[in-house]
Amino acid sequence: MTEAWVLLLVFAIPLFAGASLALVGQHHVAAELNVGFSFLTFVAATLLAVQTVAHGPAFALGKLFFVDPLNVFLVALTAFVGWTTSIFSRPYMRIERDRGKMTGPRMRLYHSMYQLFIFAMLLALLTNNMGILWVAMEAATLATVLLVSVYRTAASLEAAWKYFILCGVGIAQALFGTILLYLAASRQLGGGDALLWTSLNAVKGNLDPTIISLAFVFLLIGYGTKVGLVPMHNWLPDAHAEGPTPISAVLSGLLLNVALYAVLRCKVLADGALRNGLPGHLLVGFGLVSVLIATFSLFRQKDVKRLFSYSSIEHMGLMTFAFGLGGPIATFAGLLHMTVHSLVKSAIFFTVGHAAQKAGTQAIDDIRGLLRVSPTVGWGMMLGALAILGMPPFGVFASEFLILTTAMSKLPWATPFLLLALAVAFAAIFVRVQGMVFGDTTAKVLEHPPALLPVFVHLGLGLMLGLYIPPYLATWYRQAAAMIAG
Repeated sequence: MTEAWVLLLVFAIPLFAGASLALVGQHHVAAELNVGFSFLTFVAATLLAVQTVAHGPAFALGKLFFVDPLNVFLVALTAFVGWTTSIFSRPYMRIERDRGKMTGPRMRLYHSMYQLFIFAMLLALLTNNMGILWVAMEAATLATVLLVSVYRTAASLEAAWKYFILCGVGIAQALFGTILLYLAASRQLGGGDALLWTSLNAVKGNLDPTIISLAFVFLLIGYGTKVGLVPMHNWLPDAHAEGPTPISAVLSGLLLNVALYAVLRCKVLADGALRNGLPGHLLVGFGLVSVLIATFSLFRQKDVKRLFSYSSIEHMGLMTFAFGLGGPIATFAGLLHMTVHSLVKSAIFFTVGHAAQKAGTQAIDDIRGLLRVSPTVGWGMMLGALAILGMPPFGVFASEFLILTTAMSKLPWATPFLLLALAVAFAAIFVRVQGMVFGDTTAKVLEHPPALLPVFVHLGLGLMLGLYIPPYLATWYRQAAAMIAG
């Protein structure tokens, strides 16, 4: 099977799954079907990655879709976390249904939108057309709005509307930036190729710098809203806190990565057209402000899911800062951080979901003694917290070390701010997690045994990437870093 057919298969499976689960998503077997379809998507993504390593970049449907070192590892990561999250979702959502929070129609909506959400993210990653990229990001927004509001409580509906409005405004900015990009490209390329990223990349040095600088500002603000960069971040804590925990896991672990990927594609074009460092300076500024605001907001959080959503804002800011620094080492570190954050943060949300179900609340002060009632949940949360806080030898430590050492060389004035932010985040999260894991508890046994294997698989992979990066993965990172850094 050729790479082009495998690439199309990566789209076809979740799209077919979404249509199928729209018909049978309320039945008891729907959870197993969701897992099965997600596994098939992961198999197709793995096959695509293997073929890309062997044969290099490829196109499909002319030049409408393509795969290269920058997006292929994100496709595999998205499919993998999507599969493991569906495994976690199976008992979690059944407990929610048993407790009356979910009904048959809501389960059908949940399962079908979950698959369409995965489809939209894969489409955004693999399209070669900047217009389709915008459409895919909008589709992902609409799918997650329905998922965040699936409980139909006042709080979830408010969070969904807030998410829809803020991200709608952001995506409108991205649309205007895409139009400006087309305007600049149409002078160099024919109308049919003016939005193809590969064609734009080939002529980026000839694009009008004035139009491109304006386009990049709109694209950064637009897609940066989806990344959760400050000050466009207000939707993110609410969406994480009020929606089902599996959706919190894929929002933090996947969608934020996809939005940052869109920013990076735009940065490559802007760097080539401007050659003045402006895109990097903007990323450094937004990234550093996001890290600082998010970390100092951690102490105010009383809800465990909001706590870790602000942690996600902090880490997305750190990645943005790394990509803004530029150069092979910082960009390599940013890509590594994208990977380990996706794995570790989703694992944390898995444990948070089970912990909240056991305690019957998401309030941090009311979740106690997880180690007594469920040692696996307790240890999973504690290890996940240590991993995301950058304790060695987890992969987050390796990526943060590379980012800090590069900052010391390129932007020494920023290093103290980063160190202060990391110290504040450690203090804020560790104290709260320690209280939730240890102590007395009134938590109850869950109606369905929790799916904890994905937690330790994710943490194991995060640990491995701190000790050893497989050669093929390191090659992807280096090639992608060279592409982003120019």
